[in-house]
Amino acid sequence: MIIPKRSSGILLHITSLPSPYGIGDLGAAAYQFADLLAEAGQRYWQILPLNPTELGSGNSPYSSHSAFAGNPLLISPVLLVEEGLLTKKDIRPTHTFDDRKVEFKEVTDYKKRVLQKAYDNFKAGEAGKLKGEFVRFQEEHQDWLPDYTRFVAFKHHFENQAWTQWPAKIKNRQREAVEELAADLSEEIECEAFLQFLFYQQWEKLKAYCHSKEISFIGDMPFYVSHDSADVWSHPHLFKLDRSGMPTAVSGVPPDYFSKTGQLWGTPVFDWKVLQQDNFDWWVKRIAHNLQLFGLLRLDHFRAFSAYWEVPAGEETAIHGKWVKTPGAELLTVVQEIFPHMPIIAEDLGEIDQPVRDLMAQFNLPGMRVLLFAFGDDLPHSLYAPHNHIPNTIVYTGTHDNSTARAWYEQDASKEDRKRLSEYSAQQLTKQNVSEVMARLAYMSVAQLVVLPIQDILGLGKEAIMNKPSTANGNWLWRLERGLFTKTTARKLRKEIQLYGR
Repeated sequence: MIIPKRSSGILLHITSLPSPYGIGDLGAAAYQFADLLAEAGQRYWQILPLNPTELGSGNSPYSSHSAFAGNPLLISPVLLVEEGLLTKKDIRPTHTFDDRKVEFKEVTDYKKRVLQKAYDNFKAGEAGKLKGEFVRFQEEHQDWLPDYTRFVAFKHHFENQAWTQWPAKIKNRQREAVEELAADLSEEIECEAFLQFLFYQQWEKLKAYCHSKEISFIGDMPFYVSHDSADVWSHPHLFKLDRSGMPTAVSGVPPDYFSKTGQLWGTPVFDWKVLQQDNFDWWVKRIAHNLQLFGLLRLDHFRAFSAYWEVPAGEETAIHGKWVKTPGAELLTVVQEIFPHMPIIAEDLGEIDQPVRDLMAQFNLPGMRVLLFAFGDDLPHSLYAPHNHIPNTIVYTGTHDNSTARAWYEQDASKEDRKRLSEYSAQQLTKQNVSEVMARLAYMSVAQLVVLPIQDILGLGKEAIMNKPSTANGNWLWRLERGLFTKTTARKLRKEIQLYGR
């Protein structure tokens, strides 16, 4: 079992931390949150993917132009001042940022200016002690960094066009043409590498600090990668693409109770026959990269390691797709040889069949139980109901894709759902106490690990929902206002988890 003892954690993405710079970052507020986690007796801090986000993709951390790079928006300006790369004047915002939500466009403009200044100062000889570390970083990340930095610099050079629209020689990665353009854009390419160096430097320091407090990160890895990404441009043979680089098949999920037409995600699907030929090298490197960053890794859309829904390119819905088997067991066997402990969580929510359950059992991977799903008319037999939990699992009140417990109670739950929860918990429910009631149900579960969104610990409502799936706008914006999560709340939480042996 990968969770050695009964324990608990909190789900809060880095972007949601307080900061005066429009978005949570890897600076002081992250360390203060780690202190509060320790005060609250928590052992885990769960976050969402750390990859770069894009305005054009709704700022989703699950839709990135790199499966390996870190998000430069998360770099702390204050820590750059402490490194000697910037002055306090350099990082002064010209925009008054909203403390309650991320204004991604304004934040992007601000961070680009500040980070460019940091690079210029580095080139001018400031913080000279970093030069050797920067060289070592580039050597350590040779597998992905050169392709990523070229992709970003080329994309900017070609006025943000998708890589399939680039001149043929660059699109098809003809060596001489790529080297020539890379030489012309060497400064921009080095700047992108330097930003990755700064991101990973700040991340490793935060991770080490959390480790000193006996707190581990639970990271999250999307299954698919965006078509317009460094990964697909640099490894087109690993995906089902035509000669022009366009997908011949795309991802999605079939029609179900929630959607008559299914969900069409539109990302290219993997060519698993090709991946098998080199022993899944790209996938193994990707998982290994993430396991260097996190103590535990949640594999999003785990069911696709058993079989995935493949839709012909050009379809407007996911209706006409088909299930295609995946050699997930072979891939996970290779991963297990490198990481015998297998510190992996399977995101097994939604329609899960027996082959997926068998795959999880084969590698003894814990799944997820979400209490918001427990109180329908199938409550006695529901996998999500606490009396049906098993030790090797992780319990949530909800995830980043769900309502908060309070918003569920106020808006989503039927009268019957509310009644069932009230009877099950032997509590008179109100919007004020429903979050705490559900938290206690989670903590008393036999599951080894409970992770609660900070929104539910604080009893927040619909204003604090992080993401509404199948909606394009208004997601990933929520921020934790300074002063909401206090030492008093943390101490109360510690008492609660101690009561249940966590």
